[in-house]
Amino acid sequence: MAKGLTSLAKDTAIYGLSSIVGKFLNWLLVPLYTFVLAQSSDYGIVTNLYSWTALLVVILTYGMETGFLRFANKKDYSVNTTYTTTLTSIGTTSLIFATTCVIFSNPIASLLGYPSHSEFISMLAIVIAMDTFSSIPFAYLRFKGQAFRFAMLKMVFVVLNIFLNIFFLIVCPKIMEWKPELVSWFYNPNYGVGYVFVANIIATTIQTLCLLPQFFAERYNFDIKTLKQLLAYSLPLLVLGIAGIMNQTIDKIIFPFLIDDPNTANSELGIYGACFKIAMVMMMFTQAFRYAYEPFVFAKHQDRESVGAYADAMKFFVIFAWLIFLGITFYLDIFKLIIRSDYWEGLKIVPIILCSYIFQGIFFNLSIWYKLTDKTKYGAYFSILGLLITLIINIIFVPKFSYMASAMASLVCYFVIMLVSYFVGQKYLKIPYDLRSIAIYSLVAIAMYVGSLMLHFEAEWLNYIYKTALLVAFLAIIFKRDLPISELPFIGKYFK
Repeated sequence: MAKGLTSLAKDTAIYGLSSIVGKFLNWLLVPLYTFVLAQSSDYGIVTNLYSWTALLVVILTYGMETGFLRFANKKDYSVNTTYTTTLTSIGTTSLIFATTCVIFSNPIASLLGYPSHSEFISMLAIVIAMDTFSSIPFAYLRFKGQAFRFAMLKMVFVVLNIFLNIFFLIVCPKIMEWKPELVSWFYNPNYGVGYVFVANIIATTIQTLCLLPQFFAERYNFDIKTLKQLLAYSLPLLVLGIAGIMNQTIDKIIFPFLIDDPNTANSELGIYGACFKIAMVMMMFTQAFRYAYEPFVFAKHQDRESVGAYADAMKFFVIFAWLIFLGITFYLDIFKLIIRSDYWEGLKIVPIILCSYIFQGIFFNLSIWYKLTDKTKYGAYFSILGLLITLIINIIFVPKFSYMASAMASLVCYFVIMLVSYFVGQKYLKIPYDLRSIAIYSLVAIAMYVGSLMLHFEAEWLNYIYKTALLVAFLAIIFKRDLPISELPFIGKYFK
């Protein structure tokens, strides 16, 4: 394995400590919500509002996170000027957004269908502003290679959020039954799902305070010329980012408007959101990969061997993505236990969503060609194409097929833009992707998945043995063809 890829693997492992482990811990909130919240429609509210949150964070970041990493790695630009200019710009727009949403929280809440809970809007607006502002210091930590500090600060939020959710949704109700005077001065047992947002705003505030050293890590030097250049590079990424995140969230945002009965809509959305979370392991992997991959790519741009390194990175991404796919689908009967049984009817979407995550990850890795050639407008074109596909399929088919249509829309969207990005990208930056290996691993994984469905034993333990044998066989193929144990990071030194 190339030296650059070994470094990438190590960084991915460290960033994964916060992204994969952290998101896994947050992932465990799903059983809390599905078992504690009274109805699936309550979880539908959480799914809907957090989809809006994800979209708004992308809008308010407007590509500046990637822009900072790009310009900070250029020799002609000062790191402290680039950093403080970016931070000032993001901080100003975030403050304006939060203030506006708090002032107009009542009409916004009514528009979204939550007229009696305008405070949900105010809390989430403040959370969005702090998350957006914090994204630049976190990008700074990535630029500086401070992966461990990055991971620890991310974990601060995760641990606090989990603790506060458990406190408000489990501990406080128990105390109310036992000795209500201890908590009745701040706790309302009828507030229910609202405490999900209360926990979020408290945890986000504390995480933001922990980032104070990074806010002042560089000497302040705001430069309007640098800002204009940053915006010229980043604004096309804003279109890309909006279209990209809408491809992930638009189904959950418009879903309540596509089903006639509001209660049915929230209930179906709750089931969809909970089962979607089971497939989230794939997204955890792709996000951890991204945190390490993007700085690696920009730093290696002057390296003549970088094109080959990008091709290797793509191959290994695909290999491990299919490994995760098999691991989840083979043991879905175990994974489903994290959600209440009345959500299980939605499990049929899990393999579909996993595949869409694989295509999404490949699309991201392919996108490196337009970032390195500064043709970011193409990323916007591709994502807009995907958004149109997602919208059309959802609008036409959700009223009849519910969340199955949403899942298929996601799959078709990422498959199409993945193919388009590859064929267009090869014209501008020829990267020798190992298509043969990628095709082999993909076909083998799909064949194993189909095989696991076609052969079923009456004894459940035999099914697990059979699927485990398939998984071991896939691992054996990986080690035989492309990944000798001696070349693995950390443990490779113990093998010759």
